[in-house]
Amino acid sequence: MRFRKLGLKNWKNFQEVEVEIPDRLFLVGPNASGKSNFLDAFRFLRDLASLGGGFQEAVARRGGVSAIRCLAARRYSDIELRVELEEGDDGKRWTYEVAFNQDQQRRPQLKKERVSRQDQELLRRPNGDDRADPARLTQTFLEQVNVNREFRDVATFFASIRYLHIVPQLVREPDRSVGRANDPFGGDFLEQVAKTPEKTQRARLRRIQAALRVAVPHLQEIELWRDSRGTPHLRGKYEHWRPKGAWQTEEQFSDGTLRLMGLLWAVMDKHGPLLLEEPELSLHPEVVRVLPQMLARVQRRTGRQIFLSTHSPELLRDDGIGLDEVLLLAPVTEGTQVKTAASHQDIRALLEGGLSLADAVIPRTQPEKVKELALFGDD
Repeated sequence: MRFRKLGLKNWKNFQEVEVEIPDRLFLVGPNASGKSNFLDAFRFLRDLASLGGGFQEAVARRGGVSAIRCLAARRYSDIELRVELEEGDDGKRWTYEVAFNQDQQRRPQLKKERVSRQDQELLRRPNGDDRADPARLTQTFLEQVNVNREFRDVATFFASIRYLHIVPQLVREPDRSVGRANDPFGGDFLEQVAKTPEKTQRARLRRIQAALRVAVPHLQEIELWRDSRGTPHLRGKYEHWRPKGAWQTEEQFSDGTLRLMGLLWAVMDKHGPLLLEEPELSLHPEVVRVLPQMLARVQRRTGRQIFLSTHSPELLRDDGIGLDEVLLLAPVTEGTQVKTAASHQDIRALLEGGLSLADAVIPRTQPEKVKELALFGDD
């Protein structure tokens, strides 16, 4: 199953957006334009369907309905998400829609939930039972296994979405991971490695080790190791003047090494769509430059979709990136507009003139008066 279209209304930065979703997506835009909020729409769907999640929890994690609703919302204030999905080689189409607001006590309340498959409507809410008992509108049918049988594949797909934005300091302090599960910021990264079946774990670490020898040439070997308390650690053997080398744990690894390890581990997973937040952080520009090729190879092997946000010119210099794979986010008076690079005629003209995608796109995302920052501190 794959995402093929996303529609948003009154979702955070976006008053109204509808875009096609390819298998690989690069989100580009100025700071605070909504790249993270765009990715968060997919995370919201995952939270709806995940164990320990659900509608109320998904809204609460984002600070409530008022924190989610676009500031540009006017008379129509319902928040809406709509996705179209494609399943299998025969291109079977699914649609899932959800809209919500809050009641007078500021409790999240569903305004609409709809599921269809190949133009056959399987669910439409509110229905008669909902109107007779409004408390039912505090939950989606998507999250309830006793009523989602006809579209459980959709719920399973949403629950398979993965988000990654590793914070190296969380990985370096494994005690912080106690009680965490699927922490997108890496708090339980070492636990995830430790819980992976040993055969799979070793195979993945061997592949990561081979990749790291390119990016970090003096790192000879990596392995999972547990201390006297049983806490898992990743440790690596570095080339050293001593014949047997020197071992270091994640506490001594650089930010770039930890982030690259986490990225490589995540892309080898064969679950659903993978959401990446600025994967270029802390990495050498030449390493960043080859990330699109690496991700494309992974996609050919796993078939998963990969959506990422970036500010990096190096990442966009890959000739294999298509204009329909790049979404440009542009803040305007009423929220943020989202368009593909392919829809901008001037970008097409610049590429035809010999410029790279990075040279054509990145300048559009910089603040108009960015050079004035250099004057900061003057009296």
